[in-house]
Amino acid sequence: MKKRILIAPLNWGLGHATRCIPIIKALFTDGFEPIIASDGVALTLLRKEFPEFSSIELPSYNISYAKKGKYFKLKLIKDSPKLLKAIKAEKKAVAGIVETHKISGIISDNRLGVHHEKIPCAFITHQLHVLSGNMTWLSTKLHDSYISRFNECWVPDAESDLNLSGKLGHKKQLSITTKYIGPISRFTKIDIDETIDLLVLLSGPEPQRSILEDRLLKALKTFKGTVVFVQGIPEKHQSIVQKNNVTLYNFMTSARLEKTINSSKIVLSRSGYTTIMDLAKLEKKAFFIPTPGQTEQEYLAKRLNDQGFVPSCKQEDFNILLLNKTSDYKGLKSFNTTLDYADLFSLF
Repeated sequence: MKKRILIAPLNWGLGHATRCIPIIKALFTDGFEPIIASDGVALTLLRKEFPEFSSIELPSYNISYAKKGKYFKLKLIKDSPKLLKAIKAEKKAVAGIVETHKISGIISDNRLGVHHEKIPCAFITHQLHVLSGNMTWLSTKLHDSYISRFNECWVPDAESDLNLSGKLGHKKQLSITTKYIGPISRFTKIDIDETIDLLVLLSGPEPQRSILEDRLLKALKTFKGTVVFVQGIPEKHQSIVQKNNVTLYNFMTSARLEKTINSSKIVLSRSGYTTIMDLAKLEKKAFFIPTPGQTEQEYLAKRLNDQGFVPSCKQEDFNILLLNKTSDYKGLKSFNTTLDYADLFSLF
């Protein structure tokens, strides 16, 4: 019987789920049986991508953003008891899943309670430093205490100075075996005509996803060119609505989205790390609007802006003319790294 590997991404936007797609495919190719576990839109998306694999709903963290960025940290602190309760609940759920489904190994993408002491467990994260202003030392220490409960930590970035995550994914003192697996993406670069002037990609918890959507739809009324707008809302059925020069999709499957990004001249999105990896793989010009108050996205956007790769601005400062700045920036580039999945999966 094939070894069953439980793979469980965090439901925080779609990035954790989408970057698990190539890993799920590689598990199957290498002779394992992937069992998917998550909740919310992350689980919905993976069920659409892999209807042939078993999937399990885990307890939800129920994380949402504050309406104003300056309250982001305060809301996280307020929600921390609820978060700790959810981590405890998912750990209990995983104990049952390991027993009933005869799980041989676990891959958790930032789900802190998805591990089991009797089987090998890997934790995927690009945040070895958890940025939180003057509390970075504490948030990093707490995060590290959870990571230390796993057997290995897999960082989806290069270990060298040429990397995408900067100080987020690079730390001198590590508590467990840490492997840099290189940037990973579900997409492949295709040489096709760029017929879409602007592609808008949204994701992330509410209410900030909807706040940005409303702002952008108003701004795009004066944009001269073709626009494809992906809302990032996985639902049972795909919807396509035409509003003047904007074609609005609630979501796209990986194959459709791959072709759409390859066909786009500019991509406007949040500066989430998975999005950055995807756009680097496809070597795209982009414009980033980090989620207000989310220090990680603000850091990544500023770093790429300062390095001359991608321009960015605060959400409240955006106007459509700022997109003209993309012509003065280099755009993202591919690392062309090759991941030896057989070696990575030797943990199991």
